[in-house]
Amino acid sequence: MASHLSESLPERTFQYQSSLPPLPVPSLETSLSKYLDAVRPFASEKDFEATVNTVRKFQEGVGKELHQKLLQRAKTKKNWLEEWWLDNAYLESRIPSQLTVNFAGPAPYLEHCWPPAEGTSLQRASISTWHTLQYWNLIRMERLAPQKAGKTALDMDQFRMLFCTCKVPGVNKDTIHNYFKTELEGPCPSHLVVICRGRIFTFDALCDGQILTPPELLRQLSYVKERCEAEPEGEGVSALTSEERTRWAKAREHLINIDPHNKTILETIQSSLFIISLDETKPFSSPENYTNMTLEALTGDPTTRWGDKSYNSIVFSDGTFGSTCDHAPYDAMVVVSMCWYLDQEIKATEGKWMGSNLVRATPLPEELVFTVDNKVRRDISNAKQQYLESKQDLQIVCYAFTAFGKTAIKQRKLHPDTFVQLAVQFAYFRLHKEPGSCYETATTRKFYHGRTETMRPCTTEAVNWCRAMMDPTCDVNAKRKAMLLAFQKHNKLMADAQEGRGFDRHLLGLYLIAKEEGRPIPELFMDPLYAKSGGGGNFVLSSSLVGYTTLLGAGAPMVHHGYGFFYRIRDDRIVASISAWRSSHQTDAASLYNNFSNSLHEMLHLATTSQL
Repeated sequence: MASHLSESLPERTFQYQSSLPPLPVPSLETSLSKYLDAVRPFASEKDFEATVNTVRKFQEGVGKELHQKLLQRAKTKKNWLEEWWLDNAYLESRIPSQLTVNFAGPAPYLEHCWPPAEGTSLQRASISTWHTLQYWNLIRMERLAPQKAGKTALDMDQFRMLFCTCKVPGVNKDTIHNYFKTELEGPCPSHLVVICRGRIFTFDALCDGQILTPPELLRQLSYVKERCEAEPEGEGVSALTSEERTRWAKAREHLINIDPHNKTILETIQSSLFIISLDETKPFSSPENYTNMTLEALTGDPTTRWGDKSYNSIVFSDGTFGSTCDHAPYDAMVVVSMCWYLDQEIKATEGKWMGSNLVRATPLPEELVFTVDNKVRRDISNAKQQYLESKQDLQIVCYAFTAFGKTAIKQRKLHPDTFVQLAVQFAYFRLHKEPGSCYETATTRKFYHGRTETMRPCTTEAVNWCRAMMDPTCDVNAKRKAMLLAFQKHNKLMADAQEGRGFDRHLLGLYLIAKEEGRPIPELFMDPLYAKSGGGGNFVLSSSLVGYTTLLGAGAPMVHHGYGFFYRIRDDRIVASISAWRSSHQTDAASLYNNFSNSLHEMLHLATTSQL
C-alpha cells in the first residue's frame, strides 16, 4: 500500500537532490588532448608545435601533481567546482555587474494577448506579479515538477535562488544572501519591493497567509505610482548597485555608518521576494525587432532597479515587460523557466483576472527612505555617470529571422542548435576573415549542483567548412561533406560537455589549485594560444541558446573586441540578440546579424540542394 501511495504522489521539486551524482573529474590526458584540438584553428604550424611541447611538459610535470590534488578535492566535495566557480566567475570580479555581468531581456507576453497598450501597465503588472507569486509558492511548497533530460533528473538547486536572494558587495569579494526557505524548512520572507522614480516602497504579498489577488496588487502598485507622480523624485540610491564593486561596497559601508536604519532598509531589499521596477519608458518596437526592449531591460534607468537582486521585473509604461537578473546565483534557464510559465498562464487566461474583485483591507505600501549625506549624493552621481558612459557604449540588436526555423532545419535531419552555432561561426568568419573563438553554454545539471561547462564551437572542422563555403572553386558536395563533419564534431563535443567531459572547467580547477598553493602560474596558462583560443574568459563570441520558447535575453560581450550572441529557436523563426561595444572599432552587432542571416539562408540552401 505504501509503495502505491508514493507512486501516486507528484514528484517534489527537490526530491532528487541528494541522489544526484557528483561532478566528475575528467582524465588529464583526455582534457589536454581536447585542449590541443581546440587551439588548433588559431595556430600556425610553428606555434602549434610550441604549444604541444608546453602541454607535454605540463602533463608529465606540474599538471600531474595538480590533477592528483584535484582528485583529492573531488573526494571531499560532491561538486569540486561549485565554490570556485562562484568566486572566480562572479564574486571576486570587481567590474560593475549591472551592465557587464547581469543578463536581461524582454519578458514574455508580447506575441499573443498583450501587445503594447497605453494606460494598462499597472493592471498587467498586477496580473504578472500574481502569476510570479504563484511560481514562488510552487517552489516553496515543492510542487514545481523537477526538470529532466529524458528520464534523468536535473539539479534544481538554482531554483532556490530565484526569490529572496541578493548579492551583497564586499571590498574584495561579494557574497550571496539567500533568505528563501521551502515550507518544510520554515518561514520565508513574503514582501515585495517596488522602485519608482528613485523611490523605494515595500508591502507584504500575503494577507492572512493568502497571496494578494491582482485587484489587491493593483491597489498597492497604484498607490506607489500616484505618490511618485505627485511628489518629488527620490535620491535614487539603487543607482549605487550599478557601480564598480569595491566602490559600491565602500559606499554601502558609509550608508550603514550614517544611520543604522539604513542597514534595516538594505536587509528589507535584500530579503524581498523580488523587485518590481516601474519604468517610465515605452520601448516596444515590433514583433520582428526587440532591440529597444532588450536595450532598455539591460541598460535602462539605474535608479529604478536593484542591480544585485536575483530578479527585477521591469514594468514599462507601454504595457510591455522586461527583466534584469544578477547572474551569480543562477543561470538564465531558471528565469526562462519561470517566464515561460508566466507566458503560458497569461495566455491561458487571455491576460485577464477571472477571480473576485474584492479588495481586502491590507496596510498600504511603506516607503523605505534612506538617510543620505552629501557624500552619498556624490557617490550616486558618480555611479550614474559611470553607468551612462557604459550604457552609451553598448550596442544591441535583437531581430527575428523569419524565413524559417526549427521545423525546416529538422526536416533536413540537422540539429537546430548546431545549425545556428555553425551559422554564427560562418558569419564571424565572413565578417572578420578569421576564426572566432566561441563559448557556448553546456549544462552540467545532471550532476549535483551542476551549472555549466564550456563547449567550444570553433572547431577545425567548422573552420574548414567556413573556408569551403568561401571558396568559389569548391563544389556543392565538398561543401556539404565539410558541413556534416562540422555538425558531427559539434554534437559530439556538446554531448561530452553535458556529461562532465569538457576540459575548460577541469583546466580552471588545475589553475586554481596552483594559485591557492601559491605556486607560479603553470606555463600552459601563459601560452599565447591559451588566451587566443578563448581560455581565461577571452572568447570573442560568448553565446547561448536561450531555448525553444518565446523568451530571449541579452548580455554584454566577454571581451572588448567581442560579441554577446544569444538566441531562441521557434518552429518558424530564429530570434537573435547580439551585443558589442561601440568603442571597439573591430566589431559591429548589426553587421554580424546581417552576415548571420545570410549564413542561415546559404546553409539551408546547401542542405536542400545537395539532397536533390
